[in-house]
Amino acid sequence: MTAPRSALSPFVRRVLIAVSRVPPGRAATYGDIARIAGRPRAARAVGRIMSTAAKPGLPYHRIVAAGGRIGGYGGRIQMKIALLVAEGLTVRRGRIVKFEDVRWKGK
Repeated sequence: MTAPRSALSPFVRRVLIAVSRVPPGRAATYGDIARIAGRPRAARAVGRIMSTAAKPGLPYHRIVAAGGRIGGYGGRIQMKIALLVAEGLTVRRGRIVKFEDVRWKGK
């Protein structure tokens, strides 16, 4: 579960804000979110934040590994795939098809 807002570091807050901005039908990589949050080399840190964050209503499923690989989702990869497919993305062999066409880079 995510700590109370006051206990979150500024970087974690920026990561969660960036995640909240990813629109439906789009996906961003851990690295994209790290860059948007101001630490472009912190993709692994974003992955750790995603693995423990529990702020309701955020589209965690839209954050994927490099190249559109699905990555983890708390051990619920099929749920992550189902959520992405419900938003119109195509997933095959654990990867978003035509990822660069749906990649959100935080414009």
